[in-house]
Amino acid sequence: MEKPILAAMLSCGGTRLTEEEKNFFSRYNPLGVSLFNRNITDDSQLKQLINEIKETIGREDVLIAIDEEGGRVSRLAAAGHPRYVAPEFLGEAAPEYSRYHAELIAGELSGLGINVNYAPVVDKKTNPQAKVLEGRCFSSDTEIIVQRAGIMAQTYADMGICPCIKHIPGHFSSEADPHLEIPSTALSQKEIEQEISYMQKFSQYPLGMTAHIMLKNIDSEYPATLSPKVIGGLVRTYLGFENFLLSDAIEMRALRGSIAERTRRCLDAGVDAICCCSGKIEDIAAVCMEQRFLTEKSLIRFAKIKKVIHNTFKQADLKVAAQLYSAAFKDKRNVKYSYDATEVLHQMQKGENL
Repeated sequence: MEKPILAAMLSCGGTRLTEEEKNFFSRYNPLGVSLFNRNITDDSQLKQLINEIKETIGREDVLIAIDEEGGRVSRLAAAGHPRYVAPEFLGEAAPEYSRYHAELIAGELSGLGINVNYAPVVDKKTNPQAKVLEGRCFSSDTEIIVQRAGIMAQTYADMGICPCIKHIPGHFSSEADPHLEIPSTALSQKEIEQEISYMQKFSQYPLGMTAHIMLKNIDSEYPATLSPKVIGGLVRTYLGFENFLLSDAIEMRALRGSIAERTRRCLDAGVDAICCCSGKIEDIAAVCMEQRFLTEKSLIRFAKIKKVIHNTFKQADLKVAAQLYSAAFKDKRNVKYSYDATEVLHQMQKGENL
């Protein structure tokens, strides 16, 4: 009899698995593992770590995920890989550059053994907007978002990398960073639906990630990730997103309660699996000890992800794509942003005061 799959994307603390991590991973069989800068030094080390994770969990369909959006959200830069441009520049460029972007990144991920990219971001560029989203949104024009993000997501899928549509249902004009506090909006339900109707176009993709935002006029008690009203009503029904739904990182301060409580509330709200990204063994233990496994419905949704990651790698002329991409964005690859959300999360994980 097959072991049940823990409804969690876990993480690890360093560049090799510890014995404690191995014990939890092998015993509880998590959906997969998310990788961060702390897990990466170079390609050889990263491949070794990924193989170690896969062997420890022991499933062919284990998800190995990373945030490789481009711009400042670029984990592979830690291993010396090129830093691709932020989505805001793709929104200004011709549509084919979104395809080149995804082809080049997919080629790198596939070569390393990574099969999920937490991209594209489909939040709308707003004014004002939280610094955490600076550079990460394609446009304020929803037609551009739908087109560019759709091209990117489909290209990843064609090349055997499962894309992850994020963040659902968006962060609106909130200036708060969910790593540190709860973003919120006082828009009415009708206004919210009008603002996010374009996200219905992404319901076809097999994987999405929630936003930790408080929609006060839908649920004034819980942020979206923990809210049955938002997940069941707005996301599943209005947006029609019936595929696999992951939480954003549950250790963010936008959520309240212990890691165990957050895990329960996310899954009870209708999220299929949680992301626990701190790499702390006590957090891994708390999630595992809840023993919440993929439901029958979640397993059906997971089958769609498996279909993508088992795709035969679609060959693309990456040399030509690289040349065209480099020529178009030669001055935009290393644009500096005033706020680095990745570093904020890193500091939180180390327990530093912010």
